[in-house]
Amino acid sequence: MTDKNSVLTDKDFSELHNDFKSAPKSDVLSRIIEQNGINQAAQDPDAQVRLNPVFSVDLQTGSVTNQKQSGRCWLFSLVNTLRHQFASKYKVKDFNLSQKYLFFWDKIERANIFYDRILATASRPADDREVENYLSFPGDDGGQWAMAAALVQKYGVVPVSDFPETANVENTGAFDIVMNRKLRIDAANLRQMVKGEKSDDEISAARKKMLSEVYRITAYSFGEPPTTVDFAYRDDDKKYHKVSGLTPKEFYAKYFDVDLDDYVVLSNSPEKDYNQLYSLPSQNNVVGGKQIQFLNLPMDVLKKATIAQLKDGETVWFGNDVLEQMDRKKGFLDSHLFRYSELFDTDLEMDKGTRLQYHQAEVSHAMTFTGVDLDGDTPTKWKVENSWGDKNGEKGYFTMNDDWMDDYVYEVVVHKKYLSDDQKTLLKQAPIELPAWDSLA
Repeated sequence: MTDKNSVLTDKDFSELHNDFKSAPKSDVLSRIIEQNGINQAAQDPDAQVRLNPVFSVDLQTGSVTNQKQSGRCWLFSLVNTLRHQFASKYKVKDFNLSQKYLFFWDKIERANIFYDRILATASRPADDREVENYLSFPGDDGGQWAMAAALVQKYGVVPVSDFPETANVENTGAFDIVMNRKLRIDAANLRQMVKGEKSDDEISAARKKMLSEVYRITAYSFGEPPTTVDFAYRDDDKKYHKVSGLTPKEFYAKYFDVDLDDYVVLSNSPEKDYNQLYSLPSQNNVVGGKQIQFLNLPMDVLKKATIAQLKDGETVWFGNDVLEQMDRKKGFLDSHLFRYSELFDTDLEMDKGTRLQYHQAEVSHAMTFTGVDLDGDTPTKWKVENSWGDKNGEKGYFTMNDDWMDDYVYEVVVHKKYLSDDQKTLLKQAPIELPAWDSLA
């Protein structure tokens, strides 16, 4: 290996040009790709056949939700699993819970834990890798399943009619700009107070004022959340019901038969050891709340547990890389949807572990499994409830080929009862702590 930089010369340009022009049908391919776009030229027409939206296990879950211009998919996916249970048990078609309610409390809790992290790392330089990670998106919209579960456990839930969607949650861009700026200013001030050896009382008072300002910004932007549930509805048999006077936590306890501590996140991250429990403390959002943990297992285990839960009539939250090999309008998810390697006569394939290691892959989205098509016991395709409204896919539902699950699904959330005894034992081990910049973050 030489230390010299590789300067491109006229000779290099000539060789590059000649290589390009000598490729078979280079002129034809140039015209096709230029005029039609890469995805249109690369799309496999047989995907329409592979992804026929008919499923042997198909839960009837009603109309889809729409997160619009926000990063709240992780909340929508958990809320979807809860609302489906309520709709089925109480016969209320298309019942919905307020995502904004949980989102409000996430902003307050996330600011609070951010201050903890800034103070804990105040002695490090601002360009320390962990500090940089905290400062990159301090008021981020995104999140993990355990973060949503922590909010439900602490604050309960409310029907969407009690705290409906409004402008700043449907399009969080301006709010995020303000909140990120606010938290970075607070971080700079807190770090300066530590450097200046201010007393604990002075730092505590400053932090309390900062959190009050965060609450004010959030309440102005979203409105203050309700403290009681006042909910009237007619069920599918036209019978009238009214719920009033319950706190959101009481409402959850009375109407939802879901103990979120009975569920576990199974991950498939092949660059890490299997049969190992991992934690991601850098992304926990509630001080003292539910911790983010993953039990890393082979994909066939994730599939088996997911199928079992679907067969028992319960939908499944899952984390994935939705922007890979996806046709949003058609609602297609297929690893061979766009044949880029064939189109460009270049090897563009990477295995799942390598993609995670080299930052080609990320857990960018959360959705909900609502069905699966089985050939015997073998899944061939999956029915997916998205939170992008009903104008995409089949009225908002996507069809996922089984190979896309292998390649681009990284997490599923299932009840512990679907694990073997040996797998349950793994949950008792001390988790390996993942850094803030891990591929599952």
